[in-house]
Amino acid sequence: MKNIRFLIQASVIGAIYASLTLLLMPYSYGIMQVRVAEALTVLPFFTSAAIPGLFIGCLISNIMGGYGLLDIVLGSIATLLAAIITYKVKKKILAPLPPVLLNALIVGGFLSYILGTKLFVTMAWVGLGQFIACYGLGFPLLRALEKYKEILFK
Repeated sequence: MKNIRFLIQASVIGAIYASLTLLLMPYSYGIMQVRVAEALTVLPFFTSAAIPGLFIGCLISNIMGGYGLLDIVLGSIATLLAAIITYKVKKKILAPLPPVLLNALIVGGFLSYILGTKLFVTMAWVGLGQFIACYGLGFPLLRALEKYKEILFK
């Protein structure tokens, strides 16, 4: 039963991530991206099922996104690493930080190469978009879900 719950949670998280990213496509890609689905990157704070869910959701989104192999591989790995680190975070306020930092560095790095923009500027814009999504949307989501964690994430 526990394995089924894990698979269902991971699948639902991945589906929501990919759906939100693709539905809001104009805002989900580019140098100044506010990927609303990144709000979900706080979910590993509650459950390890969010780790594969976020990775697969991001992978699907990046396959559809149009930035090619670098985005598919490195963008998805950035999300996977951020999810693993977030799972290990013990303080709520720090839960959104790993995706902000890792995406600023990794996604900002390869986007700078792909788009031919200045590295630091691209990293700063990606980091700002991540900050908006993860702290502006994700942190309130974390606080709201905390009330229901025993029901949702057992």
